[in-house]
Amino acid sequence: MDSRVSSPEKQDKENFVGVNNKRLGVCGWLLFSLSFLLVIITFPISIWMCLKIIKEYERAVVFRLGRIQADKAKGPGLILVLPCIDVFVKVDLRTITCNIPPQEILTRDSVTTQVDGVVYYRVYSAVSAVANVNDVHQATFLLAQTTLRNVLGTQTLSQILAGREEIAHSIQTLLDDATDLWGIRVARVEIKDVRIPVQLQRSMAAEAEATREARAKVLAAEGEMNASKSLKSASMVLAESPVALQLRYLQTLSTVATEKNSTIVFPLPMNILEGIGGVGYDNHKKLPNKA
Repeated sequence: MDSRVSSPEKQDKENFVGVNNKRLGVCGWLLFSLSFLLVIITFPISIWMCLKIIKEYERAVVFRLGRIQADKAKGPGLILVLPCIDVFVKVDLRTITCNIPPQEILTRDSVTTQVDGVVYYRVYSAVSAVANVNDVHQATFLLAQTTLRNVLGTQTLSQILAGREEIAHSIQTLLDDATDLWGIRVARVEIKDVRIPVQLQRSMAAEAEATREARAKVLAAEGEMNASKSLKSASMVLAESPVALQLRYLQTLSTVATEKNSTIVFPLPMNILEGIGGVGYDNHKKLPNKA
C-alpha cells in the first residue's frame, strides 16, 4: 500500500520541479530538424545568434518547445540555442539582499511595535526557481514579511528585545524550509531595529531609573554596614591600649598637616600627658629592679 502511494508522489514532485522526460514527438522532431536546417542554411551568420554567453555567476534554463531540456541548468560558458524552438532564462546565483520594511506587530503582551529586518538568500537550483514559482524574488520577499510578523506576534516585548539572535534563527529556519522547493537557500536573517511608542519608552526609562536608584540605595546601605563593622573592630582594638588612640590622633593631625600647608592649633588633653608620663614613670621604676 505504501509503495503505491509513494510512486505517484515522487512523479508529482518531479513534474512540479519542471523536469519532463518525455520525448519531443513527431511534430517536435520535425520542428527541430527545420530549425537545425535553418541554422545550416544561414551559416555563419546564424551561429552568432545561436551562441549565448553565460557568466560565471549565472545559469541558463533552456526551454525547447516549452519543455525544460534537462534537470540541470546550463552554464557557465557558451551554450547553443536553436532559433524559433529554444527559449532560455538566465538565473543569478549570487547572494541577494532583501530589506524587510518596518512591520507593525502586536506582541503577545499587547504592545504595538515596528520591526524591520534583512534577509540574505541565494538560488541554488535554477530549474526549480524558474519552473516552480512565477517570481521567486517577490515570493521570497512577501514570505519573509509574513514570517517576521507571525514569529514576532508570539513573543513578548522583553523577549524581542533580549532574544534577537534566537528569533532571527527561528525565522531563518522557517524561511529555509518554505523556500526549499523554490530552489532558494536562506543564508542569514537579521533584525535591524525594534521601534516602540514614545510613551512606552518613557515608562521603561522611568522603571530603569527607579531600579538603578533602588540598587544604589542597597549598595550604600551595604557599604554603611561594612564600615560600621570595621569601626567596631577598630574601636575594640583601640580600647585595649589607650596610648594607641592617642597615637592615632597624632597621626591624623600629621596627615592633615601634610595635605595642606597650614598651622593647626589644637587643645591637648591632660590625660594624654598623664598617660605618657605614667608610662615613663613606670618604665623608670622598673629599671632599678631589673638591675
